[in-house]
Amino acid sequence: MNRYGSGHDRANERPDDMKLLELYLARVLMGQILVVLGVLAGIFAFVTFIDQVSYLGTGNYSVLDALRYVLLSTPRITYEIFPMAVLIGAILGLSLLALDSELIVMRSSGVSIGQITSAVLKLGLLLAFIALLIGEFLTPWTETLAQRGRAQALEQNIEHKSNSGLWMRDGGTFVNVREVLPDLSLRDVRVFQFDNSSQLRALVHAGRGYFSEDFWDLDEVKQTLIDEQGFTTVAKAPKARWTTSVTPQTMSVFLVQPDQLSLMQLRKYIAHLVSNVQDTRNFELAYWSKLNLPFATAVMLLLAIPFVFGSIRADSMGRNLFIGIMIGIVFFAASKALGYIVLVYRLPPILGATLPTLTFAVAAGLLYRRIP
Repeated sequence: MNRYGSGHDRANERPDDMKLLELYLARVLMGQILVVLGVLAGIFAFVTFIDQVSYLGTGNYSVLDALRYVLLSTPRITYEIFPMAVLIGAILGLSLLALDSELIVMRSSGVSIGQITSAVLKLGLLLAFIALLIGEFLTPWTETLAQRGRAQALEQNIEHKSNSGLWMRDGGTFVNVREVLPDLSLRDVRVFQFDNSSQLRALVHAGRGYFSEDFWDLDEVKQTLIDEQGFTTVAKAPKARWTTSVTPQTMSVFLVQPDQLSLMQLRKYIAHLVSNVQDTRNFELAYWSKLNLPFATAVMLLLAIPFVFGSIRADSMGRNLFIGIMIGIVFFAASKALGYIVLVYRLPPILGATLPTLTFAVAAGLLYRRIP
């Protein structure tokens, strides 16, 4: 027998039954979404691991380091594919209900498309909240650990600590950089010079540093010299030249990545870059993309409904699933590609973050109106 009886309107006469129906739909859809999310995350994680294999043998980078990097990158991967997984999982779940004729029974029992949509979108609120938690708290933490651990394994002489910045060794010189800016310039640079007996002989502090050909140009320089008796001499200069084997490429692995920051951190960092006359578009794109993801999740759920109810037959499951996969891939690719396009052509970052979702939302609305 079917799980739902017929002959009266359950939505109007039995409110408790409607709640049970909502819980049942949520359980079925959530189960399929989690399965799809796990499969897609596994595929992307495997691809990431294959990419890391090429670095094996560089520095101290080993298979365990590569596996650790992939494991810590999984929350970011999950976050990026979340809307695509929600769409495919929702289509799969609704198609399974159609395969068992449960959707037909629901409709014949008086449950309207609007009520089913409402139940699905309630699940969307929960999914959006989960995505927000992953993006705001889990991803920034794990991605920072992943990048930092990978960089340390690839280059032994570099160490990065959140409280003290970036530390490097260049022969008898130790360098501390508080911050590497998006243009690979440096802020708050300290250079410690030691002699052959490991005695500190000079300390150079600079407010900013810019790489030029084979050396660094330092601004706002303060140099402290220490003689053998321990007496110090302090000299200041507006500019100085620092010749070292350390290059911007060496430091690029510690560059602050937009995806590693939460919304609050992104807002603060954008303000910081503006005050320092730096390009903020990468960070603005990340900011609007994070704000847009909950809306994209809801749009993907809404889009799944007309595809299933537009052809509510048992033999249409394969077609629906194929269409869902194709739409999910197109949405994922369009979101990535448009992000690069707006950066290259200097278009408003909000456009790259929201246009794919708005386009799919319009398409979902038009298809929804055609449901019989």
